[in-house]
Amino acid sequence: MVDETFGFSRRGLMRGMGTVALGAFGFGVHARAVAGAPGKMGALVGDQAEWAQQYDSVPKLAIQRSTVPLLSQATIDATQNAIANYQDIQAKGGWQKLSLHRQLSLGSRGEDVVALRRRLMVTGDLDRVAGLSPVFDSFVNAGVRRFQARSGLATTGIVGHDTLATLNVPVELRIQQLTLNLVRLRAFAGNLGDRYVMANIPAAQIETVENGVVITHHKAGVGRANRPSPIMQVKATQINFNPFWTVPASIVRKDLIPMMQKESDYLSRNHIRIFDKAGQEVPSSQINWASYDATKYRFRQDPGDGVNALGVVRINIPNPYGVYMHDTDEKGVFGDDYRYVSSGCIRLQDVRDYVAWLLEKNPGWDRARIDDTINSGQHINVDITPPVPVYWEYITAWGSPDGVVQFRQDIYKRDGLNVDETMSPSDLAKEEMQLQKQQVVNAVQQQ
Repeated sequence: MVDETFGFSRRGLMRGMGTVALGAFGFGVHARAVAGAPGKMGALVGDQAEWAQQYDSVPKLAIQRSTVPLLSQATIDATQNAIANYQDIQAKGGWQKLSLHRQLSLGSRGEDVVALRRRLMVTGDLDRVAGLSPVFDSFVNAGVRRFQARSGLATTGIVGHDTLATLNVPVELRIQQLTLNLVRLRAFAGNLGDRYVMANIPAAQIETVENGVVITHHKAGVGRANRPSPIMQVKATQINFNPFWTVPASIVRKDLIPMMQKESDYLSRNHIRIFDKAGQEVPSSQINWASYDATKYRFRQDPGDGVNALGVVRINIPNPYGVYMHDTDEKGVFGDDYRYVSSGCIRLQDVRDYVAWLLEKNPGWDRARIDDTINSGQHINVDITPPVPVYWEYITAWGSPDGVVQFRQDIYKRDGLNVDETMSPSDLAKEEMQLQKQQVVNAVQQQ
């Protein structure tokens, strides 16, 4: 599984809308800045900033960025509490399934709004002081947005198909999901290193952790369902500034050849050059695009922001899957709630902040030098000293110390659960726990 494609996903169709999306959503911020202390990696790029998500005038319902690592004892304890709370909800009858025949939003009226209020109150997304009015007011809007935020949905405040489906997931399933993920979290109860990176694939989210505190948060674009990002523990070893991108053979076969059959100027428009085995550049007209003749050649995309699919930075994490982490020329993807878009690699939002953190121990590589290197357009490789542990993991449900319970879509169907059946996760959980414990032991021993 290797990245990356250019126009092969729906993001390519929305490329022109990307800059609009950037203004509507928050972007990575240092935990130190959130806490009110100066960040040590310098100013953010442009006007990108990450704002705390607050969806109610009631302070206790606000969802804040957490500095508590997902892989931590605090998260394990909070997840245990979440299971107990949801079991209590179950004992009291759970929640009723909502049957809506229309979209609900600000100004909607009727008994379905009353039912929505009741549903939101059960899980604490709407304070009971808001009452059971049949009017979809600002309090209901805030409650819906809070529910959407902790479910990984776009925080529109509108109850459409996706939000309705998520609201209607039974409490029994949520308990099973939390229980299974508690086992996953417990597999990482040991020492993960003083400095490490954790990528939660279902959440399409990355955090850098130092001395038990999250330093930066980053939205991510991860592998789509048919080209998943692997679960693994590796190390970040090298930064490639202004990288070339060599198109993997799998993408040549699956994506590039079909595109060239439709658009003969596709390669030139995307600054992709063709080379033979001797390293000589070959014109596209010499290749039979109606066959697999193209797989005999090497395809390389020129570097450059807005030109190269890898953006301005690639982070090497040696692994048997051939995947890595990188910037992207389609930054509008970070404004989507559905960010399962790659061919297995992980795309990073605010990659400069991420690189600055990775190179923090490299003498002379401060944020200013990183920016100057990128702006120079030169292809430069820098080894990360020392290499930083990186964990790509799969957590679809967890609790946080502030009491918020988070759920994400089981995009790769690894949980083995669905809304139509009830199953005990115990056997699956035991197997996965043993596997992940061994993986963690191996990763720590390699440090």
